[in-house]
Amino acid sequence: MLAAYGALVAVFAATRLHQPGMALVLVAHLGVPALAWLLANAPLTATTRILRGIYPLLLLSGLYSAIDVFNRFGAAPTWDHQIQALEHAVFGMQPSRDWWRAHPSAFWSATLHSAYLSYYLIVTTPVIFFLLQRRSNALERYLNGLLATYLVCYLFYLFLPVAGPYYEFPRPSGAFVANLPARLVYAALSGGSAYGAAFPSSHVAATVAAVIGTWRGSRRLAMILAVPTAFLAVGVVYCQMHYVIDSATGVLLGATVAGVVTRKTRDGRRET
Repeated sequence: MLAAYGALVAVFAATRLHQPGMALVLVAHLGVPALAWLLANAPLTATTRILRGIYPLLLLSGLYSAIDVFNRFGAAPTWDHQIQALEHAVFGMQPSRDWWRAHPSAFWSATLHSAYLSYYLIVTTPVIFFLLQRRSNALERYLNGLLATYLVCYLFYLFLPVAGPYYEFPRPSGAFVANLPARLVYAALSGGSAYGAAFPSSHVAATVAAVIGTWRGSRRLAMILAVPTAFLAVGVVYCQMHYVIDSATGVLLGATVAGVVTRKTRDGRRET
């Protein structure tokens, strides 16, 4: 999966060499298939299986950063107008902009911004859990589904960029964001958000994929993770970070991609 993604993005980058920074993006993505081949052909041991599963996730931040280069750091045209028109046709308003304004709540702001921050715990907890249990099969299955979900999201960001309400509408202010979780969320977004990476929501897609990928290894842990995941899917809209369609598509994509990929990975010991 990683090799195919690197090759595809390298071809795409080759068509845009006139853009600043694109030559570096091209070289970096050409190296991804080579790295994938080296790790795939390393002697198969429990350790190398774990490394093969984890190293793609370590590359994701670099792959994500390339999205900003493709979208010219905010200068590229996006599909926000079409999504806003669709949401207005369905809801008669812009939920991501108007919901929190019509029903401002300090409690729900703090709760749902906290749910957004829980993303980091949701996607990393199963890795730690399966590592501690030395269940390499379950870990491999989980990581495969999560990686595939991220890569599909990134392809959407490259070929169908959507800035999202975080960039399109005036941002929440006043008492609504006067809480620590909200301040932490906005600090994270200001330092690590790529322009054009709203549709589908990778936060929603990845957390749903995390729940799906965990289910076959530990149903109890999956059910625990499903609670903050549900809050996160709602919170990204209420807190004006994603359109409804971003969140809904993230749910569908995470469930579908992770469901298909995890079924293709051989089973380890299953916990009920």
